[in-house]
Parts: sequence; C-alpha cells; structure tokens
Amino acid sequence: MIQLPVVETVRKPCGRLEVLGGELKRAEALPLPMTMEEALARGWDELDVVFVTGDAYIDHPSFAMAILGRTLEAAGFRVGIVSQPDWQNCDAWRRFGRPRLFFGISAGNMDSMINHYTANRKVRNSDAYSPGGRIGLRPDRATLAYCQRAREAYKGVPVIAGGVEASLRRLAHYDYWSDKVRRSILLDSKADLVVFGMGENPIVEIAQRLAAGETVKDLRDMRGMAYAMGASEVPPEDALRLPSYEEVVADKVAFAEATKIIHNETNPYNAQRLVQMHGTQAIVVNPPQFPISQEAMDRIYGLPYTRRPHPSYTEPIPAHGMIKDSVTIMRGCFGGCTFCSITAHQGRIIQSRSKESVLGEIKSMAADPQFKGVVSDIGGPTANMYQMRCTRPEVEAKCRRQSCVHPRICKLLGTDHGPLIELMREAREVDGVRKVLVASGIRMDLAQRSPEYMAELATHHVGGLLKVAPEHVSKDVLHNMKKPDNIEFDVFVEKFRQESEKAGKKQYIVPYFIASHPGSDLNAMIELAVFLKRNGYKPDQVQDFIPAPLDVATCMYYTGMDPFTKEPVFIAKSLKDRKMQRALMQFFKPENYFEVRDALRQAGRHDLIGNGCDCLIPAQAPREAIERRRELAGEQFRGEYVHRMPGGQKKPDGAPGKGSRNPNAGGQPRDKQSRDKQSSSGLGSGGAGGSSSKPKPVGPRAQRKGPRKQSRFEPGLGYRPDRKTKRREGEA
Repeated sequence: MIQLPVVETVRKPCGRLEVLGGELKRAEALPLPMTMEEALARGWDELDVVFVTGDAYIDHPSFAMAILGRTLEAAGFRVGIVSQPDWQNCDAWRRFGRPRLFFGISAGNMDSMINHYTANRKVRNSDAYSPGGRIGLRPDRATLAYCQRAREAYKGVPVIAGGVEASLRRLAHYDYWSDKVRRSILLDSKADLVVFGMGENPIVEIAQRLAAGETVKDLRDMRGMAYAMGASEVPPEDALRLPSYEEVVADKVAFAEATKIIHNETNPYNAQRLVQMHGTQAIVVNPPQFPISQEAMDRIYGLPYTRRPHPSYTEPIPAHGMIKDSVTIMRGCFGGCTFCSITAHQGRIIQSRSKESVLGEIKSMAADPQFKGVVSDIGGPTANMYQMRCTRPEVEAKCRRQSCVHPRICKLLGTDHGPLIELMREAREVDGVRKVLVASGIRMDLAQRSPEYMAELATHHVGGLLKVAPEHVSKDVLHNMKKPDNIEFDVFVEKFRQESEKAGKKQYIVPYFIASHPGSDLNAMIELAVFLKRNGYKPDQVQDFIPAPLDVATCMYYTGMDPFTKEPVFIAKSLKDRKMQRALMQFFKPENYFEVRDALRQAGRHDLIGNGCDCLIPAQAPREAIERRRELAGEQFRGEYVHRMPGGQKKPDGAPGKGSRNPNAGGQPRDKQSRDKQSSSGLGSGGAGGSSSKPKPVGPRAQRKGPRKQSRFEPGLGYRPDRKTKRREGEA
C-alpha cells in the first residue's frame, strides 16, 4: 500500500484494526447491551464507549452501529448502544453512567432530513429503520440534538460524531430543507471531532489513544478527522484554504469553487488537508483514511453478529426484513455519479472481502434454522465492481479523476469479472442455499465487457426482474450525472434478453429514472417519456432528485452551474416544474393527464397529444382524470390541522397550533351554525348578568356587524367544501 506523507505529524505507536486478532464463536454471540442490566449480566459495571444512534439497533453488518460496536468489542472495549432515545431530555444518555472514554454519535444509516422528508419536503409516511416503520422516533438534524444531550449528560466526556449525516456536513453546505447554506456541523453540534468516511479504523484508534491518556486535541493528527479550532488558534499552514463560510453564503461562484476543491481532494493518496474559516474559527478537515486491507475487511465481517434486531423489539423493523439475508462483498464506488453520496462517504477505491470470507458468511446463514434458502443479494454499493481497481498503483496515487468510468472507462482500470463469477458460482453451491440473487445496482457499461458475467447473471442470479438504473436518456442530463450514454442501456437490455432466452427464462428489466435532476428541463423529460412509451416501460415509482449535502449535483442545484466548468445548468426548482416532470415519467396514469397536457403545451409539443403512435395522452381527458381533479380540488382544505408532538401524540384540544387564529378551536374550523348554537346556549358567557369574559373588540372592527368572514382560499380555518351544502339544507 502506498502511503504518501500528506499530513506531516509525529504519530505515536497505536494498535490498528489490521492487527486485531482472534476469532469469536458465533454460538457465544450476544447483542451489545442496550440497558445497564444487560451490561451487568456481562460482568461490566462501567462502559468505555456509549454509541447513540437514530436507528433501531440491528446486530447485522449492514448497519454502522453494529459494525463499529463489534469492532470495538473485538479490540477489548466495553460498548453500549442507546438507540433512538427521547431527545427531550438527557435521561437516556445517563442510562449506562458516565462512559470512560467517549460518546459516539450518529444520526443513523441515513441523513435524518432525507429520512424524514420527501423531495417535495413532505413528511414521509414511514421510517424503515424504526420498529413498525413508525416515524417520529428521531429528531430533525439528529446529530445536533444527540451531541447536545451528550454534553448535557456528562460534562467533560469527549463527543465524537460520525455517520453519513456528520460526514457530508463537515464543511459549509447547502441544506435543501431550509434552502440556505448552513455552517459546518461541528459548530452547530459542538462535537469535539467528526469522523468522516468509514469508521472502523479511526474508532479503534480513538479508543486506544484516549485509553492511553491522550486528549481529544491529540487526535487532531488522524486521517479521516475534522475538527473546529478555537478563535485564538492558528490554522495549519500546510492546509489548502477553501472560500470561507461568509464567502460561500454571499457568492454562488465561491460555493461552486469550494465544492470543486473538496471533491478534488478525496483521493487518500494525494489529498491535502483543507481549512475553511467560519468567522474567527477554522474548520480543519484532514485527508481521508486509507482504504482498509482485505484482511481487515474479513475480520470486520467475521465478527459474531446475531444478524437480528435486539431482543427488546416487539415490532418488525422494515430495514432488517430487506437486508437480513444479504451479503456485502465490497465497499466503495469509482462511478462518481454526481447525485450519489457513496463515493464521498465510502471512497472511490474498491475494498473487497476474500472469497473465503464471503462463503463463510453464507455458510453460517445457511446453518440458521430461520434461513429460507435464498440469499437476497450478494453485492454492495455496486454489484459488479468486486476486486476491481487501477492496474497502475503509481498512477492511482496521483489521479484526481472524479470517475474512473466517465466520460469513458479508464484504460488503466481493471475490469476483470473473473473473481466475481467464481464467487457467484461457489456461493450457489453452498449446502442449504437454493438461490443467490443479485439485487445491488449493476454497472451496465462494465457488465457488457464480460459476456460470461452476463450469462451467469441471467441464468442463475435473477428472480424474474432485474433492477437497473440508467437514470435518464437525455445526453446532456446524463453528462451532468456522470452516467454513460443511453446506448449502453439499450445494448445491455438486448444482451440480457438474449441470455435469458438461452437460459429458457422469461425475465424482465425494471429501469429506474430520476426526475428534476440538474440539467433536466421539460424537453429532456419529454424525451424520456417518449422513450418509455416506445419501449413499453411503465415505472411504478418515480424517484425525484433530492439535493443531499456535499453532492456535486446539489451544488448544481443551488448555484445553477457545474462546479468544475462553471457553465450554467438548468434547474427545475418550482413545485409546478417538479410536478410536471414527475407526471411526464408516469404519463400513462389518468390522474397525471392535466399535468402532462400542461407540460406538452408549454414545451410546444402538441404532436404528442392525440392518438398517434408516439402520443403520450389522448386529446380528450379520460373520465378518471376529471374525477381525480375534482377529488384533489378541495384536498388541501381537508384533514386534521394539528401539530403532532414527539411520540405520535396530538396536542390536546384547546392548544393552539402553528398559525392557529382561534385558540379555542382546537385547530378545527367551525361553521356558522355551530357558532350561532354556541352563542344561543350561553357557552363562553360570564356570570348571571350574561357579561362575557372575552374582551370586546375596539377600533374599526367594533363597527362591524356579524361574525368575521373567512377566506375561502385559506387552508385550515377557511373554506370547507361541505359548507355550501349545509347552508342550502338549512335554508330548505
């Protein structure tokens, strides 16, 4: 492994993950403790590390808390898990007493804002990482709340933040949900350190060095570490300076330049230390961690996971049902898609497990009485990048390309599918395994280079439907995504069809596309809709582009320019534009008729309205479309207008909600008849004299006669579709 002297620091000897030894028997596996009683049952009267996570605790190697907790346990540390705590107070943080070393904080496997809200900023109906799929078990911006409660619980205990949310917000970033540039999460959370990227190596090093008596400040020399300096501290002289927080807030060109520099400094072999000023404070980001070795990967995934949720849960956790029988064979992705956070979080260099390690995990799964014989997925971030890497390490150490496969596959990239094919063949021969499926995304341009892989895939590893992600068909949009041209998808589909026919199977492709991605205007979406019509695709779901922090596509969305070329990029920002793009992708649904018609008229594509072969919609609106429009006409005025408190409880009657005009209304509108009835029955009146306790209005309003009229266009307290009907019935 090449290690360039990027960070000039004196390193003290420290045990690393690569030297962890010893095998634990699976029969002895117990979940990590979630209560002090469970810790005492293990003979632990004090914990070294307490992890706080926004996800339910599932002891499976697909979940970060399980991997990090088991890794620390294997290194000899005592670890406890606080899962989805009540953030209204710090009681849960005191569950295990004062941790000897530090609190580890993570919002979970996803950014909490993406977990909570859709692309249209609406609250999601479910949370796959919570028991029963219930929502509301973690706060918005969970890292901030969890770090602050850890500070409150025990002063002086180091607080180390990590995970996807903290990693991607370590510097000034655009936040889609507040529509503004937010400062580094280090300043808002008050965390001592942020570990960005994969955390097994740094978490062990942090624990060992703190246990040896070093302070948090001593850990600032570590790779994969970000930290905030005090106002009186001098930033490192060797660091590459980014435009300051104040500059990126005021100037979108400066924001684009900062994004460009950040993404150019992601190769661990040549990345420089970064510094960004926030007022008088400096945020310092050290170079990324080096990729871990295959031996370390084998040890991580060979730890004694129970592969089940903690026994305290009584409801199923949807995410566990999806991944319980899957096997991770690699991590990292050199695709460099601009809308994806995998490269930014896991790195561009592929890190793979050995064949023996993967087969050992499958054998242990097959020995489980609850295993049904089907491995649901054998893959990772991408299905077919296993053991692929640059064939020239000396060039890899200098390379700053954002993608190894765009605009064309690098000639130095090793694309041999042989090791993966051998692994797939041996995996399906394991006793007790009936089927090994591939559910991870397939890089189609790489797969076509191996006819043998295409044959293996179609013959043995598809359950009837193969999901792939061409994402779009427009050449300009695909260029902004750093995805291959649509011809690659067409060729892949044809080869897959041929191999399926040879195997005597009827199998189909299920493509995934993105709406409203930067560069995607109405003409691009109409081009996609025509492509879907001609090829007979009818997407069941539409994936709307969500600007995630730190992504290149997010920079495009916010600035309206490509950060590397500074060329302008079209952005669909308005809700109307986004709705039309969604509707065009599902033009065949009657309820989308009017949005599709408006989009086609706006683009001047009247030729696609009618009964022709390429026409997307008929000239006359179908009956279902008209009925659906009538149903939606008053939908915004219906429903409960109450704020739901944490835990799913409503505010009690009489508690004013946000924007409520009448605190006595309980958030519900009242019609005229109910007001008259209340007045005549004496409700709200005072004593025997009948004087009301409510103060009389003064000023111009006192001259008005009758009750105040409400706007029929105002949600909540305004127009109700049934009021006219009630009034007519009263008159009759």
